Amino acid sequence: MIFIEGISTDPRFNLAMEQYVFDSFDKSEEYFLLWQNHNSIIIGKHQNTIEEINQTFVKENDISVVRRLSGGGAVYHDLGNLNYTIIVDRKDNDKLDFKLFTGPVAAVLNEMGVSAEVNGRNDITIDGKKFSGNAQYIKGGRIMHHGTIMYDSDISVVGSALNVSQDKIESKGVKSVRSRVTNIKEHMGNPVPIEVFKEKFISGFFRGMDVTMYTLTEEDIQNINRIKEERYDKWEWNYGYSPKYNVLKERRFDDCGKIELYMVVKDGRIEEITSRGDYFGSGDFSDIEERLVGTLINEDALRMALRGLDIGYYYNNLTEADFVDLLLG
Repeated sequence: MIFIEGISTDPRFNLAMEQYVFDSFDKSEEYFLLWQNHNSIIIGKHQNTIEEINQTFVKENDISVVRRLSGGGAVYHDLGNLNYTIIVDRKDNDKLDFKLFTGPVAAVLNEMGVSAEVNGRNDITIDGKKFSGNAQYIKGGRIMHHGTIMYDSDISVVGSALNVSQDKIESKGVKSVRSRVTNIKEHMGNPVPIEVFKEKFISGFFRGMDVTMYTLTEEDIQNINRIKEERYDKWEWNYGYSPKYNVLKERRFDDCGKIELYMVVKDGRIEEITSRGDYFGSGDFSDIEERLVGTLINEDALRMALRGLDIGYYYNNLTEADFVDLLLG
């Protein structure tokens, strides 16, 4: 097996690194990648991003939101979390088999004195609480299995970042199943810093294997950055790839009243939008509708579409910033 240790904490770079190794490296070899991300939410390929995140909290706390190639639910990463990727031949496996990969991880932790067990389809737990979520991507006879290992993550942020708003959303995106979570560190008899834990984990996982270390070259890094720029940096992938959905945004504003915005969004663009409520205003909403239909649901695009329009004429005492904030939730 070839071991590649991550060189960046940028989630966009790391997901591009996974894809690059999977697509471009020698397919006669097996690979193990270990990496960390700064504060980020990693969205499953088939999910509707806005259904999975607390957009206000994410923006205020500068949390990256990136979509991965594999299915499954959304997970939160920070520097108290380790991420591992295993890339191997599919062989005779005609279905996603998570236990082939989660079993060895649980076994290593048990050797370290942590009572970890594989639980359900793709989780590893301690006392029924989840610390590892896993997902798989299959292409061309190869499997990319990746998982999280929560060692010392900020669980309060996990809850806030993935605590979605109360907007009424209807879509066909795959919904995350929320579970009680825990950190491995809480269950260790003699807790150690994450760097020490990482070394112990690597040593246990590779015991008895013939392992070769590989360091990414400058050419590798250039290729990874190209994939990052072409996919993982793009709003169209991270948000716009979401399935078509209907959403009701509603809020009461002082000196204006309650505003209800009904939207249909497809490929990240507003397809339909109507406005209702007990608010005061003089203008006809069709003026705003004309500006917004076809517009991407992101702050820059919305502000550009509304440029020069007096929102306070349509919604008494409301500012453009308030209106955009309502649209984004």
